[in-house]
Amino acid sequence: MAFRYAVLGAGRQGVAAAYDLARFGDAGQVLLVDACAEAADAGANRVNRLVGRDVAVGVQGDVAQPERLGRVVSGVDAAVSAVPYRYNLGLTRLAIREGFHLCDLGGNTGVTLSQLALDEDARRAGVSIVPDCGMGPGLNVSLGVYAMSLLDEPQDLYIYDGGLPLHPVPPWNYVLTFNIGGLTNEYAGNAHFLRNGHVAEVPGLSEVEELDIPGVGTLEAAVTTGGLSTMAWTFEGKLRTLENKTLRYPGHWALMQAYAQLGLLDLEPIRVGEVTVVPREVFHALLEPKITDPEARDICIIYVRCKGIKAGSPAEAVVSLVDRYDETTGFRAMERLTGWHASIMAILAARGVVPRGAIPVERAAPGDAIVAEARLRGLEVQSEIHQR
Repeated sequence: MAFRYAVLGAGRQGVAAAYDLARFGDAGQVLLVDACAEAADAGANRVNRLVGRDVAVGVQGDVAQPERLGRVVSGVDAAVSAVPYRYNLGLTRLAIREGFHLCDLGGNTGVTLSQLALDEDARRAGVSIVPDCGMGPGLNVSLGVYAMSLLDEPQDLYIYDGGLPLHPVPPWNYVLTFNIGGLTNEYAGNAHFLRNGHVAEVPGLSEVEELDIPGVGTLEAAVTTGGLSTMAWTFEGKLRTLENKTLRYPGHWALMQAYAQLGLLDLEPIRVGEVTVVPREVFHALLEPKITDPEARDICIIYVRCKGIKAGSPAEAVVSLVDRYDETTGFRAMERLTGWHASIMAILAARGVVPRGAIPVERAAPGDAIVAEARLRGLEVQSEIHQR
C-alpha cells in the first residue's frame, strides 16, 4: 500500500525525514512544505535525486496559517512537523480536524502536555499524535524503553546522548547542528527525573560526570532539560531511578556554567546604558557565529544503561548507538537521528502500529520495533546484558 506523507519545514531535519519517508515509508508521494517555495523545491529535488525517483514535491505553505495549510496537506496519511515547537499545538488540532497522523520534533514539554490533552479528540478522529520525536527527546527515550525490555525487572535507567563535531576546535569544541534557541532552552531551567521512584526537579547544567564511551573516548555529561519529555511521569512508581544527561567534550560544561552564572541565559530584560536587552538574545547573537560551521562533520551518541533483575539475578542492560556524518547522502548524524526517528514514528502510525490518540513518545511504539527500523536504515544499535 502506498502512503501519502507531508513534512512541514524544509530545513535540515525536515529534508532528512522526507528522504527517509520516501525510501522506507512505502511512499506514493511526500509533500515537502515550507513557507519558502525555493527551500521546499530544493529539498524535494535533493530527496528525489537521492532516492532515484520523483516522489517528493515541494509545496509552499505557512504553518502560521493553519486554515490555508489544511488545503495544502488535505488527503495525506501522516505528517512530520519539523518546525519550531510553538506551532505544534495548532498543527495537532489541524491533524485531528483533517484526519491525518502527526509526529513532531517537539522541544517544549509544556506544549507537549497540551497536545497530549487532546487524546480523546485524536482517538475519535482515528489518528495518532506523537509529540517530542527526534534524537532527544525521541530516539533516546525509545532506546531507553528498549533497554528496559531486556530485563525482567528494570529498576534504574540512565540515558546519555549528545551531538558533537567529529573534529572539535577549541575553545568551544562544539558545533551547532540545530536552532540555538533549542540549545539554550536545554541548558536553562530544571529537568524532571525520577529519584527514589518519584518525580524530582534537577537544575540544568548540574551534576557533571565523566564518561568513557566505547569507540568515542572520554566525554563529560551534565543535566539538561526536556530530554526525557514525559517519561518521568509515565514511569513514576515503576522505576526507582530515571536520569538523562547530555554529552559534550571535556570543558564545555564549565564554560556554560560560567555563562549561566553571568546571567547570559536569563530571559528577563535588563537595562544597558540607554538600551534594554534580553541577555539570552545577546548570548545567541554572540555565540551562534562562533559555533556554526556548515561544513563540519558530526557524531551523535546515545548510550543507555538499565540496571535491574534478569532471571532472578542482578543485571545491567547496555544499549548504544554511535552515528557519524554520512558522506554518501550528505546528511549529518544529527539530521539522521532526529529526522529519522520522527519519520519512523510517522511510518509506524500509517501502518497502524502506533495506537490511536495523543500518545507520549515512550508509549507510542515498542522499543524493539524502533530498533528494528533503525537497523533497517543501517544505524548500528548495539545491546548487551551483563549479569552482576
